[in-house]
Amino acid sequence: MGVAAGGWRTMLRMNTVAQVFAVVAALVHLGAGTLEAFFYRRPAVRKFLTGSTADAPEAQMWRFFIGLYNLFLAVGILVGLVMLHRGDESAGRALVIYVGCFMTVSGVIFLITHPKLWSGALGQFVPPGAAVAAALLT
Repeated sequence: MGVAAGGWRTMLRMNTVAQVFAVVAALVHLGAGTLEAFFYRRPAVRKFLTGSTADAPEAQMWRFFIGLYNLFLAVGILVGLVMLHRGDESAGRALVIYVGCFMTVSGVIFLITHPKLWSGALGQFVPPGAAVAAALLT
């Protein structure tokens, strides 16, 4: 990437594709986080998240905190996008890329450690991975 062509300002912008995938990543994490943190006691939610309706009361606290973790990741992406659109392009872009990388790596680790839950893992790492890739390739 050359600085001469468009200057540093151009390098700090984030293209529309990256932003759309970042929003999708945030929505996936908002949805999963809300289900994990607040609705995990429901059998249908457990089935959706884990493939089983089995309830492990000792997992309730763990699920609550994993849900909060996902909610904060979603907020991080959204704050980065707001910063990007409010004029702080470098900080907004950095935040979106950092949180997107965090989501992507977490999703890949989730897939490796729990391959039976592959669809959830794909939802966790594909959108943010696409956002990061699109942001870095602009």
